[in-house]
Amino acid sequence: MEKFKVIIVEDVKLELKGTEEIFRHEIPDAEVIGTAMTEAEFWKLLETKTPDMVLLDLGLGGSTTIGVEICARLHRERPELKVLIFTGEVLNEKLWVDALDAGAVGIILKTGELLTATDVRAVMDGRKLVFNEPILEKIVERFKQTVEAEQHRQEAVVDYDIDEYDERLLRHLALGYTKEMITNLKGMPFGVKSVEKRQNELVARLFRPDERTGVNACRLVTRAFELRILDIDNLEPDEE
Repeated sequence: MEKFKVIIVEDVKLELKGTEEIFRHEIPDAEVIGTAMTEAEFWKLLETKTPDMVLLDLGLGGSTTIGVEICARLHRERPELKVLIFTGEVLNEKLWVDALDAGAVGIILKTGELLTATDVRAVMDGRKLVFNEPILEKIVERFKQTVEAEQHRQEAVVDYDIDEYDERLLRHLALGYTKEMITNLKGMPFGVKSVEKRQNELVARLFRPDERTGVNACRLVTRAFELRILDIDNLEPDEE
């Protein structure tokens, strides 16, 4: 396989040595051309060395943001360099998202299978999203939850005969719109009286007869969330 050059950025000496050993024994086509334990050391090293890939720890000097900042700067100034995150931040999902937004091509957690030749080669072959098993498990679980939630929503829409205007009415009630504001939405062909009638019809469809007394807009919207007709994570107003 074609050789490629790597710089390792890691602030824990024992972990740095361990990572170098992984490259030496498990990834022989990689040449470690330099290591850095601080941000300053890394930028100085980059003045004289030209790697193909930077293996970057996120937590440098006790900070969880420096690694993200380095990644973002590299993405701006040296976009040809591939940045693979190798981090012990195994629970900080927001930090993973920040690193990906900053331009990292993948994240390997320091747990489970650790760094493998397959992951590193995938990066060098141009793959954009390289993760090891702990992150992949989370991604798959979130994917399953999303698909199941959408399936429940679709079933509820069919079961309760929810059309486009019902959904728009419920969604905007959830966003705090008044009936007058809803009638002014683009493409909403109803006046206030018609909106009130549609709201009453929704109450009749979503509640049993013994539950319908005193149901206001707030209770109606809550019921729509309970039945998963509305998705609380996807409440965006229409164009007015």
